[in-house]
Amino acid sequence: MDALGRRAFKGQVFLLLALAAMLFGPARSLDYWQAWTFLAVWLAASAAVTLYLLKHDRALVERRMSAGPVAEKEPVQKIIMAIASVGFIALVLVPGFDRHYRWSHMSPAIALAGDALVALGWLVIFFVFRENSFTSATVELAPNQKVISTGPYARVRHPMYFGGLIMLLGVPIALGSWWGLGAFAVIGPAITWRLIEEEKFLVRNLAGYEAYRRRVRYRLLPFVW
Repeated sequence: MDALGRRAFKGQVFLLLALAAMLFGPARSLDYWQAWTFLAVWLAASAAVTLYLLKHDRALVERRMSAGPVAEKEPVQKIIMAIASVGFIALVLVPGFDRHYRWSHMSPAIALAGDALVALGWLVIFFVFRENSFTSATVELAPNQKVISTGPYARVRHPMYFGGLIMLLGVPIALGSWWGLGAFAVIGPAITWRLIEEEKFLVRNLAGYEAYRRRVRYRLLPFVW
């Protein structure tokens, strides 16, 4: 494996270990089958997508190596990503505490449905990556970037966020925590705010985006918004 592949998988291993620590630490136990199942689904999906991109779109892998509030160039996006980061941490921490204190009572079938949502979210993201090589982890323009209007972009203007929201909604459910859905009430609006601000950036800076915005009516959900 070359240097880019090692960097990509090093980041994935670090995130997986961080997720495990945020789950099993608050739960104070390794006897948490929902967490093990969720981590397996997350690892399988993220590894499969990364392997595909390393083979077919290495430039996209490189563009997605830097993420988070510090990596953002737009001041408003730094604020948004800081809020989203806190929301994501809560999305994982709260279910761990929920497991320890037994706040929630969720059937195994519902938890497995949450895993299905996580997998579905990853699948949508994969189709977005396959269609659009310019999907950077930060709000910026790549050299020679152009408007993509095919595939999922023919339906909604921000299919990446659509997939991300499906995946994030599935996380606390997969972890067996109704209380964890409260954290989604933080991260969901933050991602919506990010989408709105990103559109303003693209209208200002990406040739042809305004015409695309008029042509594709819906931002996130077909026939809704």
